[in-house]
Amino acid sequence: MEFLELAKRRCSVRSFTSRHIENDLLEYILEAGRVAPSACNKQPQRIIVVQQSENIEKVKKAYNTFGSQCILIICRDERVALVREFDGKCSGDLDIGIVADHMMLAAREKGIGSVMVGLFDPRILRIEFKIPDYIQPTALLILGYPKTGFSDFNRHDRERKPISKTVMMEEYIEVEEQTHTITSENEGFD
Repeated sequence: MEFLELAKRRCSVRSFTSRHIENDLLEYILEAGRVAPSACNKQPQRIIVVQQSENIEKVKKAYNTFGSQCILIICRDERVALVREFDGKCSGDLDIGIVADHMMLAAREKGIGSVMVGLFDPRILRIEFKIPDYIQPTALLILGYPKTGFSDFNRHDRERKPISKTVMMEEYIEVEEQTHTITSENEGFD
């Protein structure tokens, strides 16, 4: 399928079957993350693949796993941080977002659902998975086969702002913003 169609078909899934992801498909998804670009090719991602039930229980202490049998704890290695000299902004979180996006698109291409989550307790994961201080748990990528299928392909016309509200040509123009409240149903990135 063409890229824009794939991007439109990707959606956040928050209810998974108990079916395990086949190893070759998981390797495909991880390879998509491996080839993702990063600032100055620093490749700060460190990914913990969680599939064993006792380890899934550990993740559940930090966040809901929605019945998934495969959770990726995507961390960034602070030792390879690229920091913008002008204001101290670290590119690592952007890099992790790109890695996660590549993996979510690869998963959807193969019929696997995903949801990327940032609202988890990193201290719990740090303790449960013995993550050193210089490795920052940044995102959870929860993967699996959707229990109720994927969202409507054409939902973007209803659920996304028009381009005129998010894109400006040549200069910044303030646009009226509608507030969006995060609820337990939409905590991930859609």
